Amino acid sequence: MNKTIKILNSNILSLTQTDLLNQLQRGVLITPNLDHLVKLQHDREFYEVYRQAEWVVCDSKILYLLSKLLKHPLPEAIPGSSFFTAFYMFHKDDPDCRIFLLGAKEGIAQKAMERINEKVGRKIVVGAHSPSFGFEKNERECEALVDIVNKSGANVLLVGVGAPKQEKWIMKYRNQMPDVDLFMALGATIDFEAGTLKRAPRLWQKLGMEWLYRCLKEPRRLFKRYFVDDMQFFYYFAQQLLGIYKDPFGK
Repeated sequence: MNKTIKILNSNILSLTQTDLLNQLQRGVLITPNLDHLVKLQHDREFYEVYRQAEWVVCDSKILYLLSKLLKHPLPEAIPGSSFFTAFYMFHKDDPDCRIFLLGAKEGIAQKAMERINEKVGRKIVVGAHSPSFGFEKNERECEALVDIVNKSGANVLLVGVGAPKQEKWIMKYRNQMPDVDLFMALGATIDFEAGTLKRAPRLWQKLGMEWLYRCLKEPRRLFKRYFVDDMQFFYYFAQQLLGIYKDPFGK
């Protein structure tokens, strides 16, 4: 049984990437960062998704560094984008690993599939689809997506459409995809794999500044998220350090 570290109202698994690669076979994987933890203070549906997920692992270098202020810190950050690359390389010779990519803009998931399969040397990604904008509100399209995944023969589904949409969608439809053992909610990972979005240089990653690099690349989309919304995290975390934080959902 893996230990968990409580940060605000989320129980985050105390795991290294190596631990995760060796243990991850089935369930739902979600990767909290500061943005997730702020959303968990007011979005009950998202909070319930977190409580149901089997694998909750730290995505953020900042979160990892801040955890050092706690009695039991996290062992490392496991960014979802780099973890997915490690995951498919770990399973490159495993014929029982068949991945489906769901997300990104039109054509990007297909491009990511082609690049991954070329890199691995076999068809480890068996299908890819980019849903329409606002697809999660269209029940008919969601049912069609479930059908596409089921017919693909995939047993691993990566959904990359942004939080909390991707996590909520997985939890709503997971039981309709009985052949899928493992669900991953991994944000912009498909864009990274397709090469349409570049990760920060390694030095920025090591310094925990990848968020700033992404903000400089996409200021209109990310400025408010990083410099307004996510700043609330530090207020809540200070409350935790002082022993006065209260879970808004009281569990």
